[in-house]
Parts: sequence; C-alpha cells; structure tokens
Amino acid sequence: MFYVFVFYGCLSLITFCVYGMDKSAAKRGKQRVPESTLHLLSLLGGWFGALLGQKAFRHKTKKRRFLVVFWLTVMANIAVTGYAMHVFDFFNVS
Repeated sequence: MFYVFVFYGCLSLITFCVYGMDKSAAKRGKQRVPESTLHLLSLLGGWFGALLGQKAFRHKTKKRRFLVVFWLTVMANIAVTGYAMHVFDFFNVS
C-alpha cells in the first residue's frame, strides 16, 4: 500500500509542476502544454497535484469544459484505484 501513496505523491508533484510550467508559458505567450496531457496526468493519478496547481497558480479554473473533464478523470481514477485495492486486497492487515 505504501507504494500506491508514493506513486500518487510523485505523480501529483510532477503534475503540479506541469501546471506551473503551463501557467508560466501562458503568461509569456510561449508554447503551452496540451490539455490532453494535463488530463492524462490527472487520470493516471496526479489529480491531487492538478487540483493544487489549479488553486496555487489560478490556472484552468474558468474553462468549464476543462473542469468537467478534469472532474471526470478524478472520479475515474478514484473508482479504478478503489476497485484495484479491493481486488488485490490492499486492506488485508493480517
């Protein structure tokens, strides 16, 4: 179970940094990170870092379509992770 938390933590940190880089690129008029990449990072487990990045950088907070897809990726990730933890019996403490 420890590895699941490490994986989520690392991916969240990476995702948070990518949101920061994208916000910086937006301010400078440089090439942006595709929204599909941001969603993929969120879906793979970096959703908490994405949420923190949205709040900290005030980034991608007004685009309704982006937010709908973002929350769908969060729900999908939580559902799949919960199912996997159940199937692989991560909560067995014996």
